[in-house]
Amino acid sequence: MSRRFPQWRLLAPLFLCAVLTLAPSLAEARAGSSSSSPGSSMGSRGSRSFEQNGAQPMTRSANPAPQAAVPSTSPMGAAAAAGGGSFFQRHPFLTGIAGGFLGSMLFSSMGGMGHAMGGILTFLIIGLLIFLAIRLFMGWRSSSSSGNSGMPVPQSVGAAAAPARARFRGTDVAVGDADLTAFQGLHAGIQEAWSRGDLGRMRQLMTPEMLGYFSEELSRNASKGVQNLVSNVNLLKGDVSEAWEEGDLQYATAYMRWTANDIDVRIGRSPNDADYIVSGNPRVPTEAEEVWTFVRSRGGKWLLSAVQQV
Repeated sequence: MSRRFPQWRLLAPLFLCAVLTLAPSLAEARAGSSSSSPGSSMGSRGSRSFEQNGAQPMTRSANPAPQAAVPSTSPMGAAAAAGGGSFFQRHPFLTGIAGGFLGSMLFSSMGGMGHAMGGILTFLIIGLLIFLAIRLFMGWRSSSSSGNSGMPVPQSVGAAAAPARARFRGTDVAVGDADLTAFQGLHAGIQEAWSRGDLGRMRQLMTPEMLGYFSEELSRNASKGVQNLVSNVNLLKGDVSEAWEEGDLQYATAYMRWTANDIDVRIGRSPNDADYIVSGNPRVPTEAEEVWTFVRSRGGKWLLSAVQQV
């Protein structure tokens, strides 16, 4: 008396083979993303725009951010990248063979029909293994005849082993007392022009890039109906941390620490109005710390080219 097998016993081997075959493709369907928020460090410092200088890194700059390559630290990862994916992705044929073995074992539990189908699968698998062995042997002979006696070296590993090329970052120079006086004058002049919203004066004191950033901020404040007033500026410290040349351009970066009366007032109101001051205390000075970078053409006057928060 023959015993009928449930239908799921017939579908299970086919389902497992499909899972094994599709596994690499399903793994590639996953993806990720990242995001970042803007800060208040802006401008350009030439070839040193994105160097670590003790201040917050640039978040807005006309200079493109360098795209650093991330080498693989895992030998297995490097080999997989050089070979174009995982072992089963590079040899999908073996995935089918693994599924065939599993199917053969499952079919063997189904009686006479299972033995017949298992025998056919075994015969096909043996033939495919012989074919694969011949292909691998011919590929090894071809590699040896071309002078590659060892394992092929992944390109990423070879690139990592090569010495890193020094990145151009200008030539260090020194600045004098006259330059320090110019930086102090720029700091005071920019604060005054900012309080008045005088873009014409700012154009004489900063690069077009920085003028654009300051203009955006003034427009943002105006849309909110407020104006930022900075008065009684007292520079406490101004130290030059680095200075360098790039072609006809000279750069200098200085640490600035100062105090000032910093308040936001409502546009269209007078100081006597109760709602004139939006924020800040006009009688209590506040302290600020920033890193400013200046630029000039050789022999020209200095202009503000970047501001970084500390």
